[in-house]
Amino acid sequence: MDRAYSKHTEAAVKLLATHIKIRRKEKQWTEKELAERTGVSRATIQKIESADLGCSSGFYFEAAIIVGLPLFDDDLKNLSQAEKVLSLLPQRVRASKSKVDDDF
Repeated sequence: MDRAYSKHTEAAVKLLATHIKIRRKEKQWTEKELAERTGVSRATIQKIESADLGCSSGFYFEAAIIVGLPLFDDDLKNLSQAEKVLSLLPQRVRASKSKVDDDF
């Protein structure tokens, strides 16, 4: 059975896939050329460009970087700050044992 994804996830992957395809075509690269540069098969590039949700997110990110699509530029500058915040949070999160009374 296929996994169900939210419409937002599907739209985000479709948008990323479309931008990857646009950048590849602007560079006048074939699917095979992008596949070789990315280190994946041509079939994987076809899956990426068709927004296949079963394709690894790492492949999407690698293809985006290879075609020159900027990802998380501002966020990467703030990575150390985000890591500091994360270090202040609990390492584990446990389910609450108290029952929530939501009978209004």
